[in-house]
Amino acid sequence: MILTLLVVLLGANFYIFFRLWHLIPVFPAGRIILVCVAVVLFVLPFISLALSDHFPFTVSSFMYRISTSWLIIMLYLVLLFFVLDIIRITGLLPLNQFMFNSWIGLGILSLLVAALLTVGNINYHNKKRVELAIKTDKNIDKPLKIVAIADLHLGYGTGTKEFSKWVKLINCEEPDVVLIAGDAIDNSLKPLYEWNFTDVFSEIKTKRGIYLAPGNHEYISNITKSVDFLTKAGVTVLKDSVVLVNNTCYIAGRDDRSNSERKTIAELIAPLDTSIPIILIDHQPSNFDEVEKNNIDMYIAGHTHAGQVFPVTWITKAIFEVAHGYFKKGNSHFYVTSGIGIWGGKFRIGSRSEYVVINIE
Repeated sequence: MILTLLVVLLGANFYIFFRLWHLIPVFPAGRIILVCVAVVLFVLPFISLALSDHFPFTVSSFMYRISTSWLIIMLYLVLLFFVLDIIRITGLLPLNQFMFNSWIGLGILSLLVAALLTVGNINYHNKKRVELAIKTDKNIDKPLKIVAIADLHLGYGTGTKEFSKWVKLINCEEPDVVLIAGDAIDNSLKPLYEWNFTDVFSEIKTKRGIYLAPGNHEYISNITKSVDFLTKAGVTVLKDSVVLVNNTCYIAGRDDRSNSERKTIAELIAPLDTSIPIILIDHQPSNFDEVEKNNIDMYIAGHTHAGQVFPVTWITKAIFEVAHGYFKKGNSHFYVTSGIGIWGGKFRIGSRSEYVVINIE
């Protein structure tokens, strides 16, 4: 997989800078600058991934944002150049004058990419509020209000300032509980300790607590240390475990599939009194039939980011049975959230960041 990834990234970078080599008019030192930029952008993601913890936070954050944003830009440049080459080769339009030694062509290309990224960034920061009203025939003393989020990816890409804005959105709802369907942490715990993310977690106001099921990124950043940090931050980590909240409902958290020995849903639910509502948090959406068979009332997952950017949105729809949104099977209600945060470059193109307000009656 690593070798395939390297080949794909190398091929994409070569194609982009080959086209830019011919697009940009020759000027003194221009080609040397272009080659240097190409090399830096190719190696920067690997340097950022491997060495971020060895640099000051501001340097690591800058490298992370540039390298991951470049991956998004690279995707659209490959698609754009590919379409233009098809049009040029087939002779559908006379594009040669704009694709070779053309400042006009470079200007148009730059404006298109800048406009796309600007719209994507604005779309990312404009969080969508999703509200669900769920009715159950099981015993429940009074309505339960939940705010469900996933895929925060806190760290070098998302700092305390942005996280604080999300906390304000959550607190405006005055929830009974907050549920986090995995990937609260991005790739490293170092920035979370250095920038006191625990203080921001402590600002979340709930009546009955914050509960999280681990995601694959909690494993990437070391699951033991991740659980320790989240516990210090006041989050109850449900790693193949269940809590009974105020004798009103069960909240079960399934361990991430990164753990090949995690419990099945049936094993996790077996000891419970199924006359009481059961809410299951599971980072990676799967086993929907098993959820229904085990009489679970509400299932919440994340992980997919709803594809994050087009055309990856199509790929996630092909991979997952349900990549985003609400659906129902039997008496079980399901919601796969696109996540309140994001991995990498802060662009949402063809998807939205969201938080989900669930009222169970």
